[in-house]
Amino acid sequence: MSENQNNQSEEASENGTAVFADYARYYDLLYRDKNYAAEAEYVASLIRKFHPSARTILELGSGTGIHASLLAEKGFTVHGIERSSEMHARSQALAEKRAAGDDCLTFTTGDIRDIRLNKRFDAVIALFHVISYQTTNDDVAAAFETAKYHLNSGGVFIFDVWYGPAVLTERPAVRIKRMVDDQTKITRLAEPVLHPNENRVDVHYHVFVRKLSPPQAVAELKETHTMRYFFKPEIERIAAHAGFQCMHVEGWLTGKAIGCDTWGVCFVLKVP
Repeated sequence: MSENQNNQSEEASENGTAVFADYARYYDLLYRDKNYAAEAEYVASLIRKFHPSARTILELGSGTGIHASLLAEKGFTVHGIERSSEMHARSQALAEKRAAGDDCLTFTTGDIRDIRLNKRFDAVIALFHVISYQTTNDDVAAAFETAKYHLNSGGVFIFDVWYGPAVLTERPAVRIKRMVDDQTKITRLAEPVLHPNENRVDVHYHVFVRKLSPPQAVAELKETHTMRYFFKPEIERIAAHAGFQCMHVEGWLTGKAIGCDTWGVCFVLKVP
C-alpha cells in the first residue's frame, strides 16, 4: 500500500467474519498515531455544512469509541453501535469517564446490518472504512437500510470507503508497522491480496506482540480482514435504491476532488 493508504485498512468489521477477536486488545496502540481529533473535527464540519441544525449522531461500527467521544465533546449527543465485545468494553469505559448523569455518549453492541433502535438521529456516520467491510451486495444494502431507518427527515449519512480507481492504480502492497508503549511492543505485517473481479482485497495480518513489563515471550496473532473497494456510480446507485440523495463526494480529510490517487473517499448522503 502507498503512504496515503497508511492507517486506512482496519475498522470494526460488520461482515460476519471473526476479525478483531484478538486484534482488538491492541487496536488503540496500533492507532495511537491516528489523528482522531482532526478526523472528528472534519466530520463535525461536514455535519454542520449539510445539516446545520443536527444535534444527534448514530455511529455505525464505533470501534473503541474515540471518534464518538470527541464528537460528544463538540456538543453532539452520540450513540455508537459496535459488534466487537472487546471494543465495546473499551468504548463503555470512555463513556463512564464522563460526568455522572451525562447521557451524551452511549454505546451498545450490535450488527450494523440488522440492528434497529427505538430512536432516530440527525446524522449517521460510519468511519474508518466500516462500509468497506461490507463485502457482499446484500451486506452493503443492509448497512444503508440501517442508516436510512435511523435518520430523521433531512438527516445525513456520512461515511468513507476505499476508492476503486486508487486501489487499482496504486495496488495494495505489503506494509510493516511497529508501535511501542511502556508495556507492549507490537510489530504488524500486512499482506494484501487483490481480487479485481470481486472488488475486494484480503488483508492478511500477522501481529507479533511482546509484553515489556514484565518481559514475556513474543505472542503471535493472525487475522484476515476482507475489504471492498467502491466506485462513485456504484455508491450513487446503492444510495438511490435505499432512498438517499448523494449530496457530496470528496477526498477524506482533504476536501479535494477525487481521482486515481484518492485512496479514501468520503460520501455525504441525505434523506430528502
